[in-house]
Amino acid sequence: MRQLFPLVIAALLFVSGCDAPDTELVDDTHIAITNVNVLPMTQDTVLTDHMVIFRDGFITELAPTEDLEVREATRVIDGAGGYVMPGLAEMHTHLPTADDPEGIVDDVLTLFAAKGVTFARGMLGDPSHLALRNDVQARERFGPSLRVASPFLSGNTLETPDAAREAVRTYAEDGYDLLKIGEGLAPDVYDALVDEAQQRGLPYAGHVPDAVGLRAAMGTGQQTVDHLDNFIEAMRGPEAPEDYDAILGVTDLIGELNRDQLSELVELTVQTNTGIVPTMLVWERFFGETAPEAYADTLPELRYLPQEMVSNWEEQLAEIRAQHTPEDAAAVRALRHEILRALYEADAPILLGSDAPQMFNVPGFSIHREMQFMQDTIGMDPYDVLRSGTGAIRDFYDEDDGFGTVTVGERADLLLLENNPLEDVAHVEDIRGMALRGAWRTGESLEGLLREVEARWARN
Repeated sequence: MRQLFPLVIAALLFVSGCDAPDTELVDDTHIAITNVNVLPMTQDTVLTDHMVIFRDGFITELAPTEDLEVREATRVIDGAGGYVMPGLAEMHTHLPTADDPEGIVDDVLTLFAAKGVTFARGMLGDPSHLALRNDVQARERFGPSLRVASPFLSGNTLETPDAAREAVRTYAEDGYDLLKIGEGLAPDVYDALVDEAQQRGLPYAGHVPDAVGLRAAMGTGQQTVDHLDNFIEAMRGPEAPEDYDAILGVTDLIGELNRDQLSELVELTVQTNTGIVPTMLVWERFFGETAPEAYADTLPELRYLPQEMVSNWEEQLAEIRAQHTPEDAAAVRALRHEILRALYEADAPILLGSDAPQMFNVPGFSIHREMQFMQDTIGMDPYDVLRSGTGAIRDFYDEDDGFGTVTVGERADLLLLENNPLEDVAHVEDIRGMALRGAWRTGESLEGLLREVEARWARN
């Protein structure tokens, strides 16, 4: 039997009343989870009866339980036949700022982590997010690891190529992880932005300006296209109106589309390896049928957010719904489903994101609802849904010390679940414990954090 030094038994010695040997100083970053089934998310498989050992935030050992002799460590966690998988990613979030209600920043981070989201990509940048990212990484604030985008780069803020270059230089020097592309950029402005970003090795992602177009944006190497509205815009037929509102104005195009272009757009996505962040549920609400005021009754997780935020969403959604007919809205929803299915069937890189907190999407909770929608409505296999928020993220960032799989050398961002999520992604919500950058929290402690957030925003 292979022996690991140092390995894990301090907890067992404590139970028996013995003292741990003085062979090594041990601390709370050395943990073993025993008797578990592991979903490595490198392939569609389950490694039964395994042990996962991690130290200083990284996985150091992964092997069948019978192959490892447990000897020393700070903490042994009996997995009791549960399932270990990587923590989830949220690839499109709008992190709050200092101007939002007091306490909401930390509450959003807590909500993400308490529901198993161990990584979040902020897609609406603010200078405060730079310090927030660093504080989380230094464990001075609790929450998922962050990558933060620049403030919105749109036609409202950038009117000339020189202005675009200056903005890229500024945001690169500030230390943002990527540039957030918005709507309304003229082609020459977008080209200057791209050129300057590529010179500085700074990724750019988000929306696609209408005047640039999906094909051109993918051709430049835009890292992700978030939402699916740009696919609809790229399918415009010769009779489609040229004057329409970006994003939500796709209802004006729905009757004048050349749907034969979809296969070409999907093929281009695969060829360019452009990441697609569908954010399905927020658009289901934009173009849905549920009355805005009814969400407070149908989504119990709204109790974890301020009432003012929820009330604002009700007003905004009522205004959005008034801009299109129910028939056009239903047609947009159906087309978005068709687009995502086509991308899935072509094995395009689909990355999990929900656009939280926005339009009744509560951080953390909305990722689980997004996964359930992808499984139940779009028809994606549970493994592929899970992979879109784990292994696919690992492939997307391609880092030696990355995250998103349960493999030796990867970051110890792990979930211990009660049941197998490959049977139903709903099982990911049954969290018995979580390792976040190697620090362990029980499911009970995560529930306690949720209760604290709920108490802060308690409603009558």
